[in-house]
Amino acid sequence: MAMSFAALAGFVVGALAVLFYRNQIEAPSRAAAADGVETGAALPQGVASVLAVLPSSAVVLDAHDRVLRASSAARAFGLVKGDRLMAAELLALARQVRRDGEIRESEIDVAGHKFGQETTNFAVRVAPLGSYGQVLVLAEDQTERRRVEAVRRDFVANVSHELKTPVGAMSLLAETIQDAADDPEAVSRFAGRMQHEAARLNYLIQDLITLSRIQGAEPIPTPGQVSIDEAIHGAIEYCNTRASAKDIALVTGGTEGLRIWGDDDLLVTALRNLIDNAVAYSPDHTRVVVSVRPAGDSVEISVSDQGIGIPEEALERIFERFFRVDAARSRATGGTGLGLAIVKHVAAAHAGEVSVWSKEGSGSTFTLRLPAFGGTAVAVPPSIPLEAAK
Repeated sequence: MAMSFAALAGFVVGALAVLFYRNQIEAPSRAAAADGVETGAALPQGVASVLAVLPSSAVVLDAHDRVLRASSAARAFGLVKGDRLMAAELLALARQVRRDGEIRESEIDVAGHKFGQETTNFAVRVAPLGSYGQVLVLAEDQTERRRVEAVRRDFVANVSHELKTPVGAMSLLAETIQDAADDPEAVSRFAGRMQHEAARLNYLIQDLITLSRIQGAEPIPTPGQVSIDEAIHGAIEYCNTRASAKDIALVTGGTEGLRIWGDDDLLVTALRNLIDNAVAYSPDHTRVVVSVRPAGDSVEISVSDQGIGIPEEALERIFERFFRVDAARSRATGGTGLGLAIVKHVAAAHAGEVSVWSKEGSGSTFTLRLPAFGGTAVAVPPSIPLEAAK
């Protein structure tokens, strides 16, 4: 993106320079007469039209730092007010360019003009125009690009860390087994640990594959009728072993026979992650409740636990990839840190949403709201096959 901006900026600077040169040769006083300003201070014909179609912020300054022309984007970002350039760094660059005639490029941060945005980052290019001290300033907002790059860097760093832990553990365990070859009991114990780390690695890889498949929010390629009851049963069956180990009861309730239009494997994956999360963060001898209810043209599936809850300040971030409220506790539970991100993307892939209610010490409730099959949440009697209930 930075390269494309530089290429565009170079083209614009060249085009405007040609316009300035041609106007100065052909009609040095025509623009001045029309605008009532001194010769050379007015904007040559055609320049305004070029600036009007630029996607980036564009400003033309005269020899006294007065704004002759500013694009709507420049004013919207607060770079220009009235006939003044408000960004001090840009103004300093413009004065340097005016003094030595050299084109300059830089990056600057400007106080955020949009609600909730602290700063806006711009890639800027400043170039001289004509021979009357006029300067062109081009500024491209690259705040979102920088945010995406930061997310990508964090993602790669987190994946590397998560992969390193089980791989490193398996390497050490393999060395230990080799040293304890004459001790069958030790070999059996360490082999079990290796199986645990291998399973953890497998879960992470599977979650990464699932996330990469659905994070583009693209429509499900081959949707079909999905039985909510069957999806819940499949997810609970997967989580039963872990729940039993903690004596946590997995309870279902609500309306039976509801259906959605989507992908049954993805729905089971989302519910599995929600239930597994609830079990992991719940104390022993409690229960996790999965309930279903119709909600107009949608179906709501809620997973509630009696666990530790989530701090209020963390609620907005829990669906981010690898975000952990308590990193030490999360790694102790063996989670990959991708479960809730997968749930969010599964909901988006079904044109639905996921929400959360939580209070520290009182547990949490995650609710998937998905469009019902046929546009209305109607229960189908268990005796009627899904294919016949159309």
